[in-house]
Amino acid sequence: MQTSMIKLVIVDDEVNALKSLEWEIQNFSKDFEIIATFTNPEEAISYIRKNVVDCVFVDIEMPQMDGLQFLRSFGCRDFLAVIVTAYAQYAIQAIKEEAFDYLLKPIDTEDLTVTLDKIKNKIIQEKQLQPAILNKLNSKIPISTNGKILYVNPKKIVYCEGDGNYTKIFLECGDSIYITKKIKEIQEILPQDLFFRVHNSFIINITMVKEFLKTDSYVILENDKKIPVSRNKKNTFLDIFQHG
Repeated sequence: MQTSMIKLVIVDDEVNALKSLEWEIQNFSKDFEIIATFTNPEEAISYIRKNVVDCVFVDIEMPQMDGLQFLRSFGCRDFLAVIVTAYAQYAIQAIKEEAFDYLLKPIDTEDLTVTLDKIKNKIIQEKQLQPAILNKLNSKIPISTNGKILYVNPKKIVYCEGDGNYTKIFLECGDSIYITKKIKEIQEILPQDLFFRVHNSFIINITMVKEFLKTDSYVILENDKKIPVSRNKKNTFLDIFQHG
């Protein structure tokens, strides 16, 4: 099966280091596409929030902000992160920041090859889990809140809870977004193959369902949240899992 290109972004304030890494990756494999490079981390953050990115290579030492601050700026990361550093001691911090991997400068070609192989295997593994809904996840959805627009990958949404003219969106990483929209309006922008409105007040990500309690008509999600299923939604909900 042919896989789609793995989209990479490189962030490094040193132009020579950035160009060198870009050249190495482009010569490694046809499976990788460097869609953007940045010497300014703030510009990189803005770009990544609006685009689908599979993996980001980020330098640890930058004048505007370091690589760890860069990663912390994303409440929920939907991309793999590879820390690039000239200092071995940063490896422990990279692990604490849940970086997928790290590379020491000057980057050894063999080490880079191992890292790229790991990225490729991880991305392929994730994309094979839900082949039926991949086309629905090719773009982030814009959500307006507190005078700004957040671009959210829908597969990171666990469930939404409505309360009159307001809706709270709960994300996989534990963060939540409170917005002034009715839950019906949120339902309209979410991929229908991925989400189901089980109750007037709740929309759930069907891939996050851990179990269904038939007697009580509740679903238990991966974060252990218990969500009620309306009586008039029960049969449709069951049909999705039996035939979907």
